[in-house]
Amino acid sequence: RIEKLERTSDDSPEVHEELRNLRRQRAEVTRQVYSQLEPWQSVQVARHPDRPTLTDYLDLAFDEFVELHGDKSFGDDHAMRTGFAKLDHFKVMVIGHERGRNLNERRQCNFGMAHPEGYRKAMSKMRLAAKFGLPIVALIDTKGAYPGIGAEERGVAQVIADNIFEMSRLATPIICVVIGEGGSGGAIGIGVGDRVAVLEFAYYSVISPEGCAGILWKSGTYAEQAAKALRITSSDLLELGVVDDVVEEPLGGAHRDLHQMAGRLKMYLLRALRELSNTPRDQLLEQRYEKFRRMGVFLEDPAEAVRRDAPAAASNDPDSPHSGGSQRKPTQAPDQSASVDRT
Repeated sequence: RIEKLERTSDDSPEVHEELRNLRRQRAEVTRQVYSQLEPWQSVQVARHPDRPTLTDYLDLAFDEFVELHGDKSFGDDHAMRTGFAKLDHFKVMVIGHERGRNLNERRQCNFGMAHPEGYRKAMSKMRLAAKFGLPIVALIDTKGAYPGIGAEERGVAQVIADNIFEMSRLATPIICVVIGEGGSGGAIGIGVGDRVAVLEFAYYSVISPEGCAGILWKSGTYAEQAAKALRITSSDLLELGVVDDVVEEPLGGAHRDLHQMAGRLKMYLLRALRELSNTPRDQLLEQRYEKFRRMGVFLEDPAEAVRRDAPAAASNDPDSPHSGGSQRKPTQAPDQSASVDRT
């Protein structure tokens, strides 16, 4: 109805009033729908074909981007773009996954799945940034690193592990933002930073929902259940402490208004850069280390802890056959902190 009225040549006040009412209703319905998305629906929004890519943000949010190519070892991976750029008065190094905006570009960029040479290129440019004291901005948008035989032969797992280790000790501010999909080691390979953020309808996960469903249920048709179990939405990630911030998207998702989304991302990056640029480098590294060490608290073997507690509880019971009926000083419960690991 809105499209029909917009095409009409009738310029009467009644038409303008009806258009205003319809647009108001559409905005309200859109707001209601997007405030109640299921995890799998959020994944679909993150994969929307019109969702802004790295190239869009480079054009709209950054200035004077100068691309740097090659890993000085094997080749230039189009799925990983790197280069110098300016963000207002800040000079930065931009690292990010490129998915492409049409089918030909996506094939050239391997749909955002980088090879080992892409991650080597990223680390080479990050070291260059640290050498000259430039902050690093990493924009993550990938299902995961390319899982093919060639990538395995060229050591993709080792390269990602090296990147994680090296990023943890680069003496320069690092800001990481998941702008679409953040899947598996492909995401964390450029995802260790002082600030880790995610766009409102992006997702960040140890594995894609289809991959998880294939492992647990032996069928990708259970991707919806897997998405819910993985807790991969921005609200879940913020609650679990995996990300520091959620960048709000325009009404209906980033693909509805590219310029507004780029503006919001730019404002977040500028705020984070101002906060981090005044932090001493030794303090920056310590905070980065502690930030990731705090993630993922778990008991290594809760069942074993229960078994250890059982004899102590039985010995404290005067009616227990193990106590011999004698009153004994209660035994201190074992320190479970020994079985707690922070990784």
